[in-house]
Amino acid sequence: MSEASGPITHSRVLKIALPIVLSNATVPILGAVDTGVVGQLGEAAPIGAVGVGTVILSTIYWVFGFLRMGTTGLASQARGAGDLAETGALLMRGLLLAFGAGAFFIVAQALVFWGAFAIAPASAEVEELARRYLEIRIWGAPATIGLYAVTGWLIAIERTRAVFLLQIWMNGLNILLDLWFVLGLDWGVEGVAIATLIAECSGLVLGLWYCRSAFAGDQWHDWGRIFDRARLKRMVQVNGDIMVRSVLLTLSFTTFLFLSADMGDVRLASNQVLIQFLYITAFALDGFAFSAEALVGGAVGARDRGRLRRAALVSSYWGIGFAVALGVGFWLWGPWIVDLMTTAPDVRETARAYLIWLAFAPLLSVASYMFDGIFIGATWTRDMRIAALQSVAVYGVALAICVPMFGNHGLWMALMVLNVTRALTLALRYPRLEAGITAP
Repeated sequence: MSEASGPITHSRVLKIALPIVLSNATVPILGAVDTGVVGQLGEAAPIGAVGVGTVILSTIYWVFGFLRMGTTGLASQARGAGDLAETGALLMRGLLLAFGAGAFFIVAQALVFWGAFAIAPASAEVEELARRYLEIRIWGAPATIGLYAVTGWLIAIERTRAVFLLQIWMNGLNILLDLWFVLGLDWGVEGVAIATLIAECSGLVLGLWYCRSAFAGDQWHDWGRIFDRARLKRMVQVNGDIMVRSVLLTLSFTTFLFLSADMGDVRLASNQVLIQFLYITAFALDGFAFSAEALVGGAVGARDRGRLRRAALVSSYWGIGFAVALGVGFWLWGPWIVDLMTTAPDVRETARAYLIWLAFAPLLSVASYMFDGIFIGATWTRDMRIAALQSVAVYGVALAICVPMFGNHGLWMALMVLNVTRALTLALRYPRLEAGITAP
């Protein structure tokens, strides 16, 4: 019996999920070190430049986040069906798309940077430093986008420990090079950019080594299969649906922050502090959603309805358990976490007044995360796109009703309505998904 067709146990779910949870925990550390190292220069402009440059590149690269999810769903299904050739070909399709997109950004960097600064202007000094930062980091675009495909493929074959080690390698090397280049060699903003570029490129090399089984046969250069029209069309459809869904959810969170800004600086600051609790929730629950992606994808590939249900249930049990633990933790230690993130007395007091929403947020949101994982694994992305449209429409109605009536409490209430509606719209579609699995 192959590993893909082995029993779906609690230990198997944890083996997939926990490395992702630990990997996600390293992400905020790198941003803090980047800021802290540049902050040692004693000037505000370099800190702002690194912040602006990072946001611009993160926004550009985020568009290709669909490569991670789409690759996981499609590759896990190919693996579940025992189609190893297609599993390898999927990685190559993702990498070719990533390298093409990265090359485009390198060639078109002047236009890209002009557009970015037109949308988000900065002072002349910050913009000049940010441009220097961007002109170095943009050369890592093929590697950064390529890592989406690599990560998605590793999750699909349940090698999340490799994802964790890859993240540790890149963040650890980046931090060490930051310290050396900025504090040791006094390279300033350029030093931060070079450190990140080296870490990204070395990360892609290491990631490809972890994916070496995909290159063991001839599938990685079977161009007829790789460029097969039907398979390419399927990949474009899946990734397009995921991208639309992600854009809608991002616009929803952006709207939340814009409406927060209309309520004054203190409420905006307190909401910005509290939304970090949602990021913590996402980092923790992602691991179990990813386990659902891999295991559900394998079940769909094998056309095994019982395995699909088992994968969905076991992953969700653990997701719900972690959500309860997070909620209790936020309830007990939330005030301490708020005090850790801000020293402003008025922001602390305001944040505590709305902390109750964050104590319930993990339990109200966990179903949306888990259904996302299930539907991505099954590549029922059209349903995800439609559900996202419906959920955002309900969110808009909730904002229109709750914010005028309850102010900032209403804003948080509407955000919880969004997450609950995301879960309900997908839950209503789940029976049809399960019924659509037929025996081989």
